[in-house]
Amino acid sequence: MTRKLGVCYYPEHWPEDQWPRDAARMKDAGLTLVRIGEFAWSRLEPSPGDLRFDWLDRAIAVLAEARLEVVLGTPTATPPRWMLDRHPDMLAVDARGQPRKFGSRRHYCFSHPGYRAEAARISRLLGERYGRDPRIVAWQIDNEYGCHDTTLSYSDAARHGFRDWLAQRYQSTEALNRAWGNVFWSMEYDRFDQIDLPNLTVTEPNPAHALAFRRYASDMVVAFNRAQVAALRPLTDAPLIHNYMGRVTEFDHHAVGADLDIASWDSYPMGFLLDRVEAPADHKAAYLRQGDPDFQAFHHDLYRGVGRDGRWWIMEQQPGPVNWAPWNPAPLPGMVRLWSHEAFAHGTEAVCFFRWRQAPFAQEQMHAGLLRPDDSPARGLEEAAALAADLPRLPDVSPTRAPVALVFDYPSQWAWEVQPQGADFDYFALCFAMYRGLRKLGLSVDILPADPARLAGHDLILVPGLLHLSADMTAYLATTQAQVLVGPRAGSKTPEMSIALPLGPNLQGLDATVTHVETLPPGAERALQRGGAAERWIEAVETRAEILEETTEGAPVLIRTGRQHYLAAWPDPEAMGRILRDLCSRAGIQTTDMPEGVRQRVHGHHKLVVNYSSEMRVFENDALPPAGLVWKLIP
Repeated sequence: MTRKLGVCYYPEHWPEDQWPRDAARMKDAGLTLVRIGEFAWSRLEPSPGDLRFDWLDRAIAVLAEARLEVVLGTPTATPPRWMLDRHPDMLAVDARGQPRKFGSRRHYCFSHPGYRAEAARISRLLGERYGRDPRIVAWQIDNEYGCHDTTLSYSDAARHGFRDWLAQRYQSTEALNRAWGNVFWSMEYDRFDQIDLPNLTVTEPNPAHALAFRRYASDMVVAFNRAQVAALRPLTDAPLIHNYMGRVTEFDHHAVGADLDIASWDSYPMGFLLDRVEAPADHKAAYLRQGDPDFQAFHHDLYRGVGRDGRWWIMEQQPGPVNWAPWNPAPLPGMVRLWSHEAFAHGTEAVCFFRWRQAPFAQEQMHAGLLRPDDSPARGLEEAAALAADLPRLPDVSPTRAPVALVFDYPSQWAWEVQPQGADFDYFALCFAMYRGLRKLGLSVDILPADPARLAGHDLILVPGLLHLSADMTAYLATTQAQVLVGPRAGSKTPEMSIALPLGPNLQGLDATVTHVETLPPGAERALQRGGAAERWIEAVETRAEILEETTEGAPVLIRTGRQHYLAAWPDPEAMGRILRDLCSRAGIQTTDMPEGVRQRVHGHHKLVVNYSSEMRVFENDALPPAGLVWKLIP
């Protein structure tokens, strides 16, 4: 596999006579990819129809003369001010009914047909000019869908689009009323144009209504992306990419990815630790300057599953302090290199740093780059150059199947946000807790959708919290030769958000009925007989299956028939580790208890061992300093 390093660059921000010097320094640092253009619409078209591609032509030529390859972005995440004059109703609207105004970015509603057409138009114009240009090696469509809570919009465009979507899905209001249970509280409709968006209701809206709107909103992201794909695909053979984000789950990334060639994501380990990782304060303090040991890896594996044939990139990698987290410390020396090695170990084709030069103006001026605002090298540039020197020596990590598959399902995230039942029940957090438990056992993991065809060949399959178990999934889980763990909260609902009847989990061959559930506040955990406890969520289960784990009061928590297991609680880290270790033993998977902060990624005949800890660690006779790493050949 060819591996590349790149950087995000904004030629429109800098004097043109500076471009050649920047390009030469990029090349000298070992960079080969440069992403440009994704925020430049106001310079590409300063007024409607006034197209000015000449400066972009010159920028591409300067980069190519330095033997740099270009990733060209469509500029649709930042529509210019005149666009709002043309389409005054294109702004997204928040759940309180307030418009998300111009003056920042991502100020558009995915449902707005006029803006969608404008996005397709500028994409087509760029494709006509650069689509067959060999200097353009890939296209990035838009930028960070869903960032800044922009997937859900309660605009007039969304209201009209949602009504049409409902009419196509249900065909009649009678069918919709039955599916949603609208006889409850006299919520029945006679016409689709009576149905409003599920915001500003007196108390909670019907959960089926809310989930339907989440599905619709996701479909609008897919449609918006597809419009640009349709414009570009006939005009270029270069791969089409989108850069997803960390723990942004409001749209189905698999559905968007089905129209693209490569998945990418924007990795900001330290910002995410303080902004998006659920963990105790002492954990965050211990990894303040390194990032969480598992959060980046989770997304590497998630987006490898989203990309076509497992292809994925990091389009933006943090090179120093960011500007958007609650607090923004600097990485420990060596962490930029460690994060990048770990990404290559998970199979990325490219790591691109954000950004080349720290901007001395506007919203991101406190975000570090590879250069300081005064043009001096920042520490990230030194680490990027060291990484470039490493690349020729890295072993081949061509895609190989991991022994464990973890199912991650976006509609389940939406469902449990709509009806969490407990204040701290979160589907992403549940899946991440299982993933972290596996990583602490030294395991590599594939994160996949609930598709039996993609689960084949794994020795252990984990299915936590899946909203609905389809007939195909239950049949597959009953017949696979893998060990299977389902639950908690899996198979408990219909796709329309009603309680499943018969009561879940309805696994073939496993005698179990969940009679009711309890959610547990902090401090009310239920101790387990073998150690550890159930936290957050616990189910009452009637069963004649074998009981493997139970509370100290004798309530079943983990049951089994053959290879199928049902987990009726959310285990704390101690219990999670034991349960996963036992499952791996039954599946014939070798586990290794990793030292605190040390993780490994096994790939074929090689593995990478990394030390996220701020202290020296010893593992398999290797001394690992903070931010230390070692590639090892597996005998």
